[in-house]
Amino acid sequence: MVFRMRPATAYAQVSATAKPLRLPRDFYDRPTGMVARALLGKCLVHETAGGRVAGMVVETEAYVGPHDLACHASKGRTRRTEVMFGRPGHLYVYLIYGMYHCLNIVTEREGHPSAVLIRALQPVERRGQHDFTADARQLWPNGPGKLCRFLEIDRTHNGFDLTSGRIWLEDRGVKVAARQVVRTPRIGIEYAGEWKRKLLRYYVKENQWISKPRLSSARAPKPSDGRS
Repeated sequence: MVFRMRPATAYAQVSATAKPLRLPRDFYDRPTGMVARALLGKCLVHETAGGRVAGMVVETEAYVGPHDLACHASKGRTRRTEVMFGRPGHLYVYLIYGMYHCLNIVTEREGHPSAVLIRALQPVERRGQHDFTADARQLWPNGPGKLCRFLEIDRTHNGFDLTSGRIWLEDRGVKVAARQVVRTPRIGIEYAGEWKRKLLRYYVKENQWISKPRLSSARAPKPSDGRS
């Protein structure tokens, strides 16, 4: 059985004639904040050995480069961060707390280490019988580690090229209006000095699948490339 769900809020307007299109490399070869915003409404797909798993991106965070004290690249080029210095459109997957995987997408030009963290998905496809009611929140892909479990992604997928292969992002015709996008500071980066206040977290307003509720400092976004 495949789990399919219509968008939970009125923000999603899907063209019935829209044919899913894999996102090309130049989609990711842009300022990181712009990519983080543009990813809302796109579908992240993993063609696993057991079938297809997919979810619509509803929450992201931008990590804009080595000057961003919340970005892993601020510590320099290491074995862990090597993929961030490569071509845009590759996966950067790492482990936190020894048990949770986090999925990031490398952005901008080669040599400039930046990435977008995917924080939450709205389920679209999943093989088997899955309960996504309020009583089964542990199954919801509404957090970085939980969505990796949902998509069956771990560190073995670090470095995967999203423009080819069995993991990709695609455009299914969903349009997220500017008025439905909320920006807040990123989560869990109290150590990052002035960067902890930068509005580099993006999510779909009133979507039930986001990882955290609206923060007091949330506001509608102004045009931004994510660098300020």
